[in-house]
Amino acid sequence: MKIKSHSMLFAALAVGAAMAVPAYAAKDVVFAVASQFTTTDPYDANDTLSQAMAKSFYEGLFGFDKDMKVIPVLAESYTASKDGLVYTIKLKKGIKFHDGTDFKADAVKANLDRVTNPENKLKRYGLYNNNIAKTEAVDDSTARITLKTPFSAFINQLAHPSTVMISPTALAKYGNKDIAFNPVGTGPFKFVEWKQTDYLKVAKNENYWQKGLPKVDSITWKPVIDSNSRAAVMQTGEAQFTYPLPYEQAETLKAKADLDVVAAPSIILRYLSMNTQQKPFDNPKVRQAIAYAINKEAVAKIAFSGYATPADGIVPEGVEYSVKIGVMPYDVAKAKQLLTEAGYPNGFETELWSGYNHSIAQKLTQVLQQQLQQIGIRTKITLLEAGQRVEKVESWQDPATAPVRLYYIGWSSSTGEADWAIRPLLASDSWPPKLFNTAYYKSDKVDGDIKSALLTTDKTEKAKFYKDAQESIYKDAPWVPLVTEKLLSAKSKRLSGVYTMPDGSFDIINVDLK
Repeated sequence: MKIKSHSMLFAALAVGAAMAVPAYAAKDVVFAVASQFTTTDPYDANDTLSQAMAKSFYEGLFGFDKDMKVIPVLAESYTASKDGLVYTIKLKKGIKFHDGTDFKADAVKANLDRVTNPENKLKRYGLYNNNIAKTEAVDDSTARITLKTPFSAFINQLAHPSTVMISPTALAKYGNKDIAFNPVGTGPFKFVEWKQTDYLKVAKNENYWQKGLPKVDSITWKPVIDSNSRAAVMQTGEAQFTYPLPYEQAETLKAKADLDVVAAPSIILRYLSMNTQQKPFDNPKVRQAIAYAINKEAVAKIAFSGYATPADGIVPEGVEYSVKIGVMPYDVAKAKQLLTEAGYPNGFETELWSGYNHSIAQKLTQVLQQQLQQIGIRTKITLLEAGQRVEKVESWQDPATAPVRLYYIGWSSSTGEADWAIRPLLASDSWPPKLFNTAYYKSDKVDGDIKSALLTTDKTEKAKFYKDAQESIYKDAPWVPLVTEKLLSAKSKRLSGVYTMPDGSFDIINVDLK
C-alpha cells in the first residue's frame, strides 16, 4: 500500500468515527499495543508498556542495547568511588529539552530529587528511596550522586526505563501530577496529544541531538485490547507494528507476504503468586501442592500456543546472576497428598485474579482453574483492568486486609540484573504499596542474601548470594514460576528499525517507513 492511500484510509476512518482518530502525517507509523497506557510519566508507571511508549519523548542517562547490556545515552561516562558510595557522571553537552531548556546537571538533580521525595508518592519511589542520599550538580556537565550504602547494581538501576530526564522547567511549570499530561523530554519525538482510550501521538523532534534521527514524522500508539483485532489491523495495513501478537494468529500472519512475524527471546517471567499471610496460603504445603498441580507445559502450549517455555527457576535466563533450578514437576498425586497433609483433603474455594484482562490471560487463568480443580481447589476468576490492578493490588495499604489471594502476573527485570528480578517481588520490605511482593513473602535468609549481594562488588560472591536466595525462594514456594514467554510481534515489511527488547519494551530510535 502506498503512503498516500494509507493516509486516505485513516482520514476516512477518522470521519466515520466522528473524528475519534486524528489525521495522520505522510510518514506516520502506527503501533497497535495490547492495553491502554496508565501514564506518560515513567517515574509513576509500573507497567512496561507505558515506559516503552515514553521512550518516544524521554531518555535517561543510561539505557540498554538489544542484549540488555548497559550503554550511555545522555551520560558521557561515569566513575565510582572505591567505597562504592559516590558516582560521578559526566553528561553529554549541547542537548536541549523539547521546550528549549538546556540539558544540564540540574536536570539530573531535579529528577532524582523528585522521585526520592516520599511526598510525591511516585510509584518508582521504591526503586530509589533506599539508596540515594543526595544528588548534586557539580557543574553544568557533571552530576554527583551519593548513596546511603554501597549498591552494586546502581548503574543498571539508572538504565531502568523509568529513570528518564524530564525538563526541570516543565516540572516547575506543570507540577508533580500534571507533568503526566505535558511530557517534555530530550527524545526523538515530541508529545502531541493523548486520548486515553483511543491513542497517544508523538511527532518528530526536528532538533533531536542525534543527527539524522528520527526518520519518520510521527508515531501513533493505539491500544487495541482485543488480540484478534490487533492481528486484524496488521492485515489491513491500519498498523505497521503490533506487540504482543496473539500466538494463535502467528501462522496466519506468517502467510502474509507483506508482513514479518518475529519471535524474540525474553526475560519476562509469568508466575502465580500466593498471599502467604492469609489462610490457607500461609501453609507451605498448600503452596507446594499448587505448584505440583500446575502443568507448565500445558500452560505454555494452550495459553501461549507453544511460544513459551516452562520456567526453570525464579529468575529467567538472560538476567545476570540467574540460576537454573529446574521446572517444578507436574504431579497431581503428590499435590493431593500435600493438600491432605496441610489439612485440606477436600480442597477449598478461593479467588484467582489476573493482572491483565487480555485473551491470553483469559486462557491462562482458565487452564489454572481447571488444573487446580483436579485437587479440589475451586477458584473464581477475575481479570483485572489496569486501574483495578493498581487499586486492589499494587496500592493496597494494609497487608492484613489485602484481598489478593492467587494472582497471575508477570515481571521483567528491566535493569538486566538479578537484584531487580528478586528484591521488588520477594524481599520483606517490598510488600505493596511500596513495591510488588504480592505474595507478602518474608524470609530473613532471602533478605540477608539480597542485602549481601548489593554490598559486594565481587562477582563470585554476588553470584553465590543470588544463587542461595533463588534456591531458598524456590523451596518456600511463595509463587509458582509458570513460563518464560517468547516475544511475538508482527511488522510491515515496509517498517524497519524497530525491535522488541528482552524486557518487553521497544527500541524505536531507528524506526523508518519505506
